[in-house]
Amino acid sequence: MNKNYGEKLLADKPSRAALWPVLTKIDGDLAVQACARGCACGGALHRADYPRKVRGINVESRRDSFCCAEEGCRRRVTPGSVRFLGRRIYAGFIVILLTAFQHGLTAARVAVLQEHLGVDRRTLERWRQWWLQEFAQGRPWRSARGRFIPPPDERTLPWSLWRSFGDDGPKPLLDLLRFLVPWTTHAAPEN
Repeated sequence: MNKNYGEKLLADKPSRAALWPVLTKIDGDLAVQACARGCACGGALHRADYPRKVRGINVESRRDSFCCAEEGCRRRVTPGSVRFLGRRIYAGFIVILLTAFQHGLTAARVAVLQEHLGVDRRTLERWRQWWLQEFAQGRPWRSARGRFIPPPDERTLPWSLWRSFGDDGPKPLLDLLRFLVPWTTHAAPEN
């Protein structure tokens, strides 16, 4: 895995800002697909995006979302995202990189990156616990991990999962973000 790419991305504001439009385009495509599927009740969906302030890259953004047009339903449909990892206020790639680097960089370097991005140590620990407990022990991951030969080491998630996608620049990170899309909405995927 290319640690240098990930480190540069975290340490360099222009690199993080340059990645955001790519992620926004991917999310736009996911939103179009979700809208085309419509509501579970059969009703049409209308845009109902909401603002998100994203820490780590300091941009104002909107989370793609839809609302059913059928009277009596009005269900909200929020498509998966490569920009946001659930309700976390940091960009998804920052959550992944900082928790992944706990297994690939020195503690001092992780501390510098945390300080640079303003991530509290307790926040980082919550992210680690999510990877180790909710993600690794959930039924969706137990079903999905069979796609990887060899399977990622669950003790070092997300580092080992990221390495499963390769080690050449931004592509493995984008592939990992695409893989995690089902986990970015309120309900994790059921298999």
